[in-house]
Amino acid sequence: MTPPALPYPADGDTWMYLLRHGATENNVANPPRLQGRGADFPLSAEGQAQAGRAAELLRDRPIVAIYCSPLLRARQTAETLSSALHLPIQLVNAIIEVDVGLWEGRDWGEIEKTEPEAFHRFMEDPGTWPYAGGESMGEVQRRVVPALDELLAQHPGQSIVVVSHNVVNRCYLAHLLGLPLAKARAIAQENCGVNVIRRRSGKTNLVTLNSAFHLG
Repeated sequence: MTPPALPYPADGDTWMYLLRHGATENNVANPPRLQGRGADFPLSAEGQAQAGRAAELLRDRPIVAIYCSPLLRARQTAETLSSALHLPIQLVNAIIEVDVGLWEGRDWGEIEKTEPEAFHRFMEDPGTWPYAGGESMGEVQRRVVPALDELLAQHPGQSIVVVSHNVVNRCYLAHLLGLPLAKARAIAQENCGVNVIRRRSGKTNLVTLNSAFHLG
C-alpha cells in the first residue's frame, strides 16, 4: 500500500521540511548510546536506506534549498537528498547537535546508576540543568530557534529542507508547540522522520510531526 503523502504547500506559504538524520550504529544499539556533537559517526546501512526513502518522499516537492548540520551523519543524509533534488548543501553551524559532554557514548541506564543526582536533575529540568559537562536544552533552544527562524525568513513563499538532530529538532518543535523543555524529550523524532513547518502571514506553525510512513 502506498504511504500517505505529505500535505502540499499552498501559494504564498513558506515551508520547511525538518528532518532528523538517518541512523548511525549508536542509534540502533540496544540500548541506544548518547550521540552529541562530540561523536561524528557515519550513517549505518539502515541510515543510508532511510535517507534514500526520505529523498524519494521529497523528490517531487518544490524545494529550493537544502541546509544541514556540519556533522557527518547529517551531511551524508543531506547528500542523498541533494542527489535526488539536484540542489547543493549549505551548512549551518548553529544547528549542530547538543554537546552531551561527559555522557557522550553512554546509555541512560548506565548514567542513572553511576550519576543518579545529575541524571535526575537533568530529567526533571533539562532546560536548566545540562548534560554533565555539556549543554542544557535551554542553551540549545536559544541558538537553534533564531537560526531556523532566519532560514524561514530567507525563503518567503518557498520550500526548504533542513537536516538536523534529535535534540535540536525537539527544542525547536517544543518552541513551536509552546511546550516546556521538560516535555521536549517526549517529542518523537525517528531517524529521517519529517516534520513539516509552515510560515503563513508572519506566523510559524507545525503542520506535520515526525511523519515516518515512508520509512516502512
